[in-house]
Amino acid sequence: MTDPHLPGDALIDGHTLDELSDYLARGRRPADPGIEDSAECRAALASLERLSRTTRDLLEEEAARVPVDDSWVGRILDGIRLDVQAGRRIPLAHPDPLAELALTEGSVRALVRSVGDSIDGVIVGRCRLDGDVETLGAPLAVHVEISVRYGVPFADVAERVRTAVAAELARHAELVVTEVDVTVTDVREDQSSNGGWG
Repeated sequence: MTDPHLPGDALIDGHTLDELSDYLARGRRPADPGIEDSAECRAALASLERLSRTTRDLLEEEAARVPVDDSWVGRILDGIRLDVQAGRRIPLAHPDPLAELALTEGSVRALVRSVGDSIDGVIVGRCRLDGDVETLGAPLAVHVEISVRYGVPFADVAERVRTAVAAELARHAELVVTEVDVTVTDVREDQSSNGGWG
């Protein structure tokens, strides 16, 4: 199901997900500086590559057997569209009062997505930062929705994602994270379900 607040043709720094997907399918050739020089586009490409690998693995497992329920793919793509947008500006502390350093909300969501996607059996669907991120030191809650492979224990994988995300945010961003909430929203079937086949 598509997010009603998100147009299907939402642009990522001037490009649609279809354009970015086609560019990726061409092996990023010829190189497009408008895409390669955009942090938002590069984050979207990285997420699309991870999604492509997972989808390809599923299709190889399920080829010629049972139709794939790919509704979860649409939810992941909607999350990617939202997550790679620059969003709010998150200030960083600096000893020089004249220096103005900041992260974008999109860069933090991209970090969360890459951490979650690196955990076996997990694909991050959507990430939301709740709190006044534009005020240095304000408390922040991170909400992460994930899709998991069938057979992966929900509680275990959610805790692994929560711990990994909290550690990476502590390492790379000056945020006061009060909680990391992980919700399993989709289960992708594999060969271990449906009598040996999913």
